[in-house]
Amino acid sequence: MKLAGLGGAIPREKVLLDKRYPLYIAETVGVNTHYQKLHWHDVLEINYISSGRGYYIINGKSFEFEEGDILLINSNDLHCAYEMHDLVIQVIEFDMAWFAGSLRYDPEILTPFKEMGIHFTNLLDRNSPYIGELRTLLQTMLKEHEQEQRSYISMVHALLLQFLSCVNRYFRSDVANQSHSEISSIQLEKVRQIIHAMEEKLAHPWTLEELAASAYLSPSRFSDIFRRAVGRPPLEYLIQLRLEHALRLLETTPHKISDIAMECGFRSLSNFNHLFRRHYDMSPKHARTHKISK
Repeated sequence: MKLAGLGGAIPREKVLLDKRYPLYIAETVGVNTHYQKLHWHDVLEINYISSGRGYYIINGKSFEFEEGDILLINSNDLHCAYEMHDLVIQVIEFDMAWFAGSLRYDPEILTPFKEMGIHFTNLLDRNSPYIGELRTLLQTMLKEHEQEQRSYISMVHALLLQFLSCVNRYFRSDVANQSHSEISSIQLEKVRQIIHAMEEKLAHPWTLEELAASAYLSPSRFSDIFRRAVGRPPLEYLIQLRLEHALRLLETTPHKISDIAMECGFRSLSNFNHLFRRHYDMSPKHARTHKISK
């Protein structure tokens, strides 16, 4: 079955799940820097906002969320998340193949993902009278998963099946939304290609003019499209990519800090130290001996 969404030059993440229990559930505090990067993966995802506030950018459209909200993310949705205040998210990722048997009897069970952006939206209506039922199902699912009592896998599967059924029944819009993205698929593809080029050549002295020219756009137009797709300006996002790569090198290699700075595209050690400390709230030297989780 082909689900709605967009893929592209950014490699799709392969999420490894147990074939006997192809599902991941956990509560995450804040947003890891990895998920502030535009990414997509091969699983379906449900997010329940346990507390706090933040926003997602999904296929170029921004969704602000708050405590109690529920979001659906398709396997092909390009997305990134940002925290605004004290964020805790219950994340559920699952392989659509887990419901292959159910599709024989109810071929519409995955319609909320299949028709995402057409008859369904990533952020479910928080004012719906049925949203409380969905919250209860997700909370019970997490409890079953954590306690691992007898037949808990069947219980989790049944709860997820009921969740999908409720979304399909109560949250479908009969009015088709044909303009579900704030930017076009062609523009979004250009952004994907530019990000992929950044990741492939982090040390290259990219300029805004060069990046815009690669997308055949003016610098101002490119900056506007990129910011709406990713949530931050192009060069700011490039710095984030460079700092994350520098952190990986600090934690996994014995290379000199000055060499790592140059390899990641920073033209001076002082500039690298300043940006690293501002982003991670510690020096590169300290990060080498204290693993950062952010």
